[in-house]
Amino acid sequence: MKLFSKHNVASWVTSRTGKTSQTEEANMTPRAAHLTLTTVLLIGAAVFGNTTHAQNRAETSPDRPRTPRGLDGVSFSRNLAYIENGHDRQRLDLYVPESSEPLPLIIWIHGGGWQAGNKASCPPARNGFAERGYAVASIGYRLSGHATFPAQIKDCKAAISWLRQNAEKFNLDVERFGVWGSSAGGHLAAMVGTTGEVSEFGSGPSSPFPSHVRAVCDFYGPTDFHAFVTAPEYESHAAKRSPESKLIGAPVLESPEAVKKVNPITYVTNDDPPFLIVHGDQDKTVPINQSELLFEALQKAGVSVRFHTIHGAGHGGPAFSEPDIAKMVENFFDQQLKGTAAENPVVQPGTAKRTASNASASRQARRTNNRSTPNAPLSWDAVIDRLDANDDGKIAKEEFRGGPNLFQRIDRNRDGFITQKEHESAMEFLGRAGR
Repeated sequence: MKLFSKHNVASWVTSRTGKTSQTEEANMTPRAAHLTLTTVLLIGAAVFGNTTHAQNRAETSPDRPRTPRGLDGVSFSRNLAYIENGHDRQRLDLYVPESSEPLPLIIWIHGGGWQAGNKASCPPARNGFAERGYAVASIGYRLSGHATFPAQIKDCKAAISWLRQNAEKFNLDVERFGVWGSSAGGHLAAMVGTTGEVSEFGSGPSSPFPSHVRAVCDFYGPTDFHAFVTAPEYESHAAKRSPESKLIGAPVLESPEAVKKVNPITYVTNDDPPFLIVHGDQDKTVPINQSELLFEALQKAGVSVRFHTIHGAGHGGPAFSEPDIAKMVENFFDQQLKGTAAENPVVQPGTAKRTASNASASRQARRTNNRSTPNAPLSWDAVIDRLDANDDGKIAKEEFRGGPNLFQRIDRNRDGFITQKEHESAMEFLGRAGR
């Protein structure tokens, strides 16, 4: 079976750009197909890595959760409704490994600028946390197109409350819940962490099933929208149609009360759970001042917090799944949810700490080399840097921007993911066709 055809490549370009006519399609040579596909993928990467509203690049297709491969002994329950007769988005997926004892739970909140994304991609489940003795929940929530804030945080807290209510059924330890999210999901994770004692958003301390957590991991989440949109080079986020303005239902600079209400810093108190905050200093989507402000507020309140900066990293991408960062997150949850003593704890009780690391120099060099050679086969690093929204090192169908037919041709083993090997095989095929 052919991996690609000139018809497939050309028709995809036509549907996405309108720049390939039927005559051009018929006359397209293998070399042209090679260059066209590479150009298309580069365009797709550039579009969804746009520095203005790159949060929009996250998944927009219908929710299609998949059981992770290689997780023997893990029970996977999908689309569990945490609001009876609620919205289709008010559902969660739950991964529970076999255990004779109640399990600690990591709750994943997806990103997507509060206007896109879904719960199908769940990095904690795919990065081995279930194998390490954690249950994992991936929660959906209403997007800004369905309802404005505070619908999103109300949904997240309702999901956590439901998980507590059903803890015995799923063998969960109600005292060992942690939350983790990236981008818009990082914002909501921080909101969960700082509003545990706030009844305004539901499931407060007087609830029989409260929504508080014991640990928060926030990857590059927004916090103070006013400081966000007034930061140099981020002013476009003040526009009426920006993700931030759409979330609160009005332009950011015209809505000071809504901006205060949506800000997790507003609710910081000294009894908040420990935080791990990670942000790249080259993030062109969410300015690093958002994490700096949260860190400073938590530090001032006496909350245990670590703020880690990745020098050279942008808004997500492979830098956030490099071994040192992955180990830091693992150790953080082990320390907070399992009580595992570490020689160098990620977060010291009652202390605030800033650390930093550098994004892989070899990875950065490969990206630079790829950009400097426009007609070269598109590197795997460039692909995952722009399209791997959940940082799991693979491209899921929901993350791919080339259409379902092209995805099926690259996904040779039909497992719903494009791996590095499959991508490089596709590039090799196109290279042979172009010679």
